[in-house]
Amino acid sequence: MLNAKDATIRIATVADAEAIRSIYTPYVRDTCITFETHIPTVEEFRGRIENTLKTHPYFVAEVEGEVVGYCYAGFFRPRRAYHHSIETSVYLRGDLKGGGLGRRLYTLLEEVLRMQNVTNAYACIATHEPPCKEAPETSKLFHDRMGYRKVGTFYRCGYKFDRWFDMIWMEKFLQEDHPDHCAPFVPFAEIDQDRVASLAAQA
Repeated sequence: MLNAKDATIRIATVADAEAIRSIYTPYVRDTCITFETHIPTVEEFRGRIENTLKTHPYFVAEVEGEVVGYCYAGFFRPRRAYHHSIETSVYLRGDLKGGGLGRRLYTLLEEVLRMQNVTNAYACIATHEPPCKEAPETSKLFHDRMGYRKVGTFYRCGYKFDRWFDMIWMEKFLQEDHPDHCAPFVPFAEIDQDRVASLAAQA
């Protein structure tokens, strides 16, 4: 049986697309953790990984050579004034949840985002009252523990499994302050990849 404590983390590659798709599929099929309703193809995942790595980090976690989780960031909004703000995502294989791997992935992600001069991180989380198995409270609780705070709710904005779901936004400041003269955003592809790989290996 695989153990989350044995996981190692590295930068994702397009060769991870099939494994990432396998992790993501139950989230699409069984939950509202994602509002996607059709499972993307392996080719679509290859494109997503490749495009993300041009601008933002994308990491996978492995145990005994098997990909068991991943995380990445992307622009909160595409317009340039938003480039210091990102949206985060993390997904783990079901049997590896609760072992601290999500925290390790997010901590590494945040460290690299600071290298890119990102100031704000946002998480978009589906909720339902009362909580249900399709929209469990675990994601919000995880982000609470990671230092995020709830900043807004979109009510009944998503429709999946023949019911309506709310969407909450949670925010975390990654820098100590917001300077008047902010250093420019640095695309991930321009960050020292050897340094990132070293940080990932130590995460």
